[in-house]
Amino acid sequence: MTTTVDEYIAIFPDDVAERLRRVRAAIVAEVPEPEERVRYGIAAVMLGGRYALHFAGWKRHIGLYPVPTLPEPLESEVAPRRSGADSVTFPHSAPLPDELISRIAAAIVELRANERA
Repeated sequence: MTTTVDEYIAIFPDDVAERLRRVRAAIVAEVPEPEERVRYGIAAVMLGGRYALHFAGWKRHIGLYPVPTLPEPLESEVAPRRSGADSVTFPHSAPLPDELISRIAAAIVELRANERA
């Protein structure tokens, strides 16, 4: 059982681990005072003691969870990547959209800030 995000990423083949490190970096760069944990067996970046985003490596893709409906025009860009109401996937067969992942994380941080306001 993995207990840290580094341990979680280390269980994957090198190419997938590198993609996971890039996803992690994109999320952490947008979350103020990020705290990383392994929750439900996958990696999570916490925001204010509450999860911001979980990310997980799978055989064919990397998933981000939960991704709520985002403000337009971002939602229109994310929609084709949704695989369920709150899941967004990035296939290993396609280039990883680091900048899009950063914008998703930033939008979630903003949504959380508005929830507290």
